[in-house]
Amino acid sequence: MDEQPQISESGTMRVTVNGEPKQLPADATVASLLARLKLTPNQVAVEVNKRLRRAADYDRPLADGDTIELVTFVGGG
Repeated sequence: MDEQPQISESGTMRVTVNGEPKQLPADATVASLLARLKLTPNQVAVEVNKRLRRAADYDRPLADGDTIELVTFVGGG
């Protein structure tokens, strides 16, 4: 069962990204967060509230209080 995202009266929400508090617009998604951070979606693994989020779900809204972990892939040889 999906819960509706909570939106503050200010039109923003507070989330934690890689251990750091961030304030995002109330309609923020994983996709908009990645764009804001200038990260390429196909080079990042995203976990929201300890659940891996598939790239197909990056447009689902985030919610106030979410904890997001971003891990970027690095190539090398």
